[in-house]
Amino acid sequence: MSKTGNIGVTSQNIFPIIKKFLYSDHEIFLRELVSNAVDATQKLKTLASVGEAKGELGDTRVRILVDKKKKILTVQDHGIGMTADEVDKYINQIAFSGAEEFVNKYKDNAQAIIGHFGLGFYSAFMVADKVEIFSLSYQEDAKAVHWSCDGSPEYTMEETIKADRGTDIVLHINEEYTQYLEDSTVEGLLTRYCKFLPVEIAFGMKKEWKDGKQVETDEENIINDVNPAWTRKPADLTEEDYKKFYHQLYPHQMDEPLFHIHLNVDYPFNLTGILYFPRIKNNIDIQRNKIQLYCNQVFVTDEVENIVPQYLTLLHGVIDSPDIPLNVSRSYLQSDNNVKKISNHITKKVADKLAEIFKSDREDFEQKWNDIKLFIQYGMLSDEKFYDRAIGFSLLKNLDGKYFTFEEYKAQVKEAQTDKNGDLIMLYAQDADASYAYIQRAKEKGYDVLLMDGELDVHAMSQLEQKSFESTDSSKLAVRFVRVDSDVIENIIQKEDKEKVELTENEENALRYSFETLLPKNDKTRYNVSLEAVSADALPVFLTQNEFMRRMKEMSVHQQGMSFYGNMPDQYNLVINTANDKVKALLAEITAACAVGTTPILEQLAAKKVEEATLQEAQKGKKDADLTQEEKDAVTNITKELAALKQQLKEQYGAYAATSDKLHQLIDIAMLAAGQLKGEALAKFVNRSVELL
Repeated sequence: MSKTGNIGVTSQNIFPIIKKFLYSDHEIFLRELVSNAVDATQKLKTLASVGEAKGELGDTRVRILVDKKKKILTVQDHGIGMTADEVDKYINQIAFSGAEEFVNKYKDNAQAIIGHFGLGFYSAFMVADKVEIFSLSYQEDAKAVHWSCDGSPEYTMEETIKADRGTDIVLHINEEYTQYLEDSTVEGLLTRYCKFLPVEIAFGMKKEWKDGKQVETDEENIINDVNPAWTRKPADLTEEDYKKFYHQLYPHQMDEPLFHIHLNVDYPFNLTGILYFPRIKNNIDIQRNKIQLYCNQVFVTDEVENIVPQYLTLLHGVIDSPDIPLNVSRSYLQSDNNVKKISNHITKKVADKLAEIFKSDREDFEQKWNDIKLFIQYGMLSDEKFYDRAIGFSLLKNLDGKYFTFEEYKAQVKEAQTDKNGDLIMLYAQDADASYAYIQRAKEKGYDVLLMDGELDVHAMSQLEQKSFESTDSSKLAVRFVRVDSDVIENIIQKEDKEKVELTENEENALRYSFETLLPKNDKTRYNVSLEAVSADALPVFLTQNEFMRRMKEMSVHQQGMSFYGNMPDQYNLVINTANDKVKALLAEITAACAVGTTPILEQLAAKKVEEATLQEAQKGKKDADLTQEEKDAVTNITKELAALKQQLKEQYGAYAATSDKLHQLIDIAMLAAGQLKGEALAKFVNRSVELL
């Protein structure tokens, strides 16, 4: 028998399409061919088990052979084999009704073509100038067949002699792809894609060190583990087995996983796998893409964002499902019902596992909290359903190292930390050492402080606040998280209305101008002076930062569309506590020391203000169009004169402030308490403190 013909597809463009568009990665040809060989071997085993294939199975290994001199790569199996009719049916007849129209329509979409045709074998033409098939069917009295094609629609097929049952796929590698003849490259691809196939894959011989060099042994090098842990029953596995498999998946991972989930579903979809919770400290991006997706033990990808929710990509492990084809497009993954069901199932299993551990061994859960906190917060922020499940075991940790659920913590601090408006204020610190003075002040008041130093804590707090404000339960308090060093504690948790500042305008200016002239000036940080009558025992001077603005800047690091906040300068208020005795004494010193220079300016200011008031009264009720130019100029001139006098006043107080150790010291203490005194300013503060002793 000898036959020549054209492959049964009506489009002459099929091979250019295969060569250019079939796969985004040329290397996948080896996965496809080895997968076909494994399928052929498993089919033979199935037929033998039901008595349809006679005789001994014998050697069933799939082998990959490389001949660098001849530039040939061979994938060899001892499986079911093919007859000439089967080669004609499965290899030659690609066409179906409307083939040409389909190919033309989807020629730029490799995945659609693969999914529709099942062209795994033809991926060989991505890297080969010529492909040959030598096959002998398991059927009795079958004739071996030789098929050959040079990458055009024309092929030849003839009888041949083959001693062993099975199929050899022989690739004559193109000059451009000779890297696929290198042992290291081939072994790397086999390890990546075929590491857990259910039939032994042999490539070359094992090597060992002898006389200072590696030499081949007589034992074949088996690439894969045919019975990986996820294919076995959980009852047959020990904790040690799970840990061993984890390190088999991630040989360079030093840490042990915290715990695992064994997935095993056969209805309404098929899904097996093992997911591990690694220790997740920070940096979400580094942690992603550690789940490996398999289809019937064939590696597909480790980029699984379209198969599981994004936050689940922080987990490690394996998912295997025949309901997710080897070759799929993004749009397919996003719309396929099975994929959605699988994603929802995994989410539920993960949440159920965490809830089970929390309930059965809370102490152990708390010990692992810092390692899984990032994952749980990411999930709650990303998925409403996961939030609803996780809110019962998501924890808050205070500075004493105690853990609470959100509801537990609300009950814990409700009585002490509810302000005059009925809001429950949850205090937190991001750096306990930097905020030490503020924390101690809060504790003196009987308040508790949380430690919120995680990568997603700012986002998590905002979510909890929003949920509390959205609650329709009138018995629930609105919750606000406020950083403990954002203001004095009396202002953060206001129990009563603020005291009014009992100073004259001139006294306020004396304090304001004196402090303003000494504040640091740069583009990245802005300081404003404000006067408040906080309390006699509160600090005389301190820095505050608006909670909303600071939080927006922190959130902008992770959230797209918030770069506007990230580019804004930091805004701080230097608060002068006018109720403090030291501030009262300082004010008296400033006004006395500056009296000679400021008194005439103040007298001129008072006179100008009288003039201004007289002008305003005279122009009262008049529209701008009714004013004469002379009247307008009078207003403009007096405004300029007032501004000039205020500037003179500011310069007088500024000149005194520059020589005042007390003013410098008070500002530096406020800056130091806020962690902002550094470099030269810190050195000057230290020296000044020594001199003041």
